Amino acid sequence: MNSILRETRLKKGLTMQQIADKVGISKSYYSLIERGERRASYELTFKIAKILKTKPDCIFLEFQSTLSKQKDSSSQKVGT
Repeated sequence: MNSILRETRLKKGLTMQQIADKVGISKSYYSLIERGERRASYELTFKIAKILKTKPDCIFLEFQSTLSKQKDSSSQKVGT
Protein backbone atom coordinates (compact mmCIF):
# COMPACT_ATOMS: atom_id res chain seq x y z
CA MET A 1 0.00 0.00 0.00
CA ASN A 2 1.26 3.45 -0.83
CA SER A 3 0.50 5.02 2.52
CA ILE A 4 1.98 8.38 1.52
CA LEU A 5 -0.56 8.79 -1.27
CA ARG A 6 -3.49 7.74 0.87
CA GLU A 7 -2.50 9.76 3.93
CA THR A 8 -1.77 12.88 1.90
CA ARG A 9 -4.99 12.54 -0.09
CA LEU A 10 -7.05 12.17 3.09
CA LYS A 11 -5.31 15.13 4.77
CA LYS A 12 -6.19 17.25 1.75
CA GLY A 13 -9.81 16.08 1.95
CA LEU A 14 -9.74 14.62 -1.55
CA THR A 15 -11.41 11.47 -2.81
CA MET A 16 -9.81 8.92 -5.10
CA GLN A 17 -12.30 9.99 -7.78
CA GLN A 18 -11.19 13.63 -7.53
CA ILE A 19 -7.53 12.71 -7.93
CA ALA A 20 -8.28 10.33 -10.80
CA ASP A 21 -10.36 12.94 -12.62
CA LYS A 22 -7.66 15.58 -12.27
CA VAL A 23 -4.90 13.34 -13.66
CA GLY A 24 -7.06 11.72 -16.33
CA ILE A 25 -7.27 8.11 -15.15
CA SER A 26 -10.03 5.92 -13.79
CA LYS A 27 -10.75 5.73 -10.08
CA SER A 28 -10.07 2.00 -10.14
CA TYR A 29 -6.61 2.54 -11.67
CA TYR A 30 -5.79 5.22 -9.10
CA SER A 31 -6.92 2.83 -6.37
CA LEU A 32 -4.50 0.20 -7.66
CA ILE A 33 -1.68 2.75 -7.58
CA GLU A 34 -2.57 3.84 -4.06
CA ARG A 35 -2.63 0.22 -2.88
CA GLY A 36 0.75 -0.44 -4.51
CA GLU A 37 -0.65 -2.96 -6.99
CA ARG A 38 0.28 -0.82 -10.02
CA ARG A 39 3.14 1.55 -10.63
CA ALA A 40 2.49 5.01 -11.97
CA SER A 41 4.58 6.40 -14.79
CA TYR A 42 6.93 9.27 -14.01
CA GLU A 43 4.56 11.68 -15.73
CA LEU A 44 1.56 10.43 -13.76
CA THR A 45 3.51 10.53 -10.50
CA PHE A 46 4.40 14.17 -11.11
CA LYS A 47 0.74 15.00 -11.85
CA ILE A 48 -0.43 13.27 -8.66
CA ALA A 49 2.28 14.99 -6.61
CA LYS A 50 1.25 18.38 -7.98
CA ILE A 51 -2.40 17.82 -7.04
CA LEU A 52 -1.42 16.60 -3.56
CA LYS A 53 1.08 19.47 -3.22
CA THR A 54 3.87 17.11 -2.28
CA LYS A 55 7.24 16.28 -3.77
CA PRO A 56 7.36 13.53 -6.40
CA ASP A 57 10.41 12.00 -4.72
CA CYS A 58 8.30 11.22 -1.62
CA ILE A 59 5.98 9.21 -3.83
CA PHE A 60 8.86 7.52 -5.67
CA LEU A 61 10.49 6.52 -2.38
CA GLU A 62 7.21 5.02 -1.18
CA PHE A 63 6.84 3.10 -4.47
CA GLN A 64 10.38 1.77 -4.08
CA SER A 65 9.66 0.66 -0.53
CA THR A 66 6.47 -1.10 -1.65
CA LEU A 67 8.30 -2.87 -4.48
CA SER A 68 11.04 -4.04 -2.14
CA LYS A 69 8.49 -5.47 0.29
CA GLN A 70 6.67 -7.25 -2.55
CA LYS A 71 9.96 -8.69 -3.83
CA ASP A 72 10.94 -9.91 -0.36
CA SER A 73 7.50 -11.47 0.12
CA SER A 74 7.64 -13.34 -3.19
CA SER A 75 11.18 -14.56 -2.43
CA GLN A 76 10.03 -16.02 0.87
CA LYS A 77 7.15 -17.84 -0.84
CA VAL A 78 9.51 -19.43 -3.35
CA GLY A 79 11.88 -20.54 -0.61
CA THR A 80 9.15 -22.19 1.46
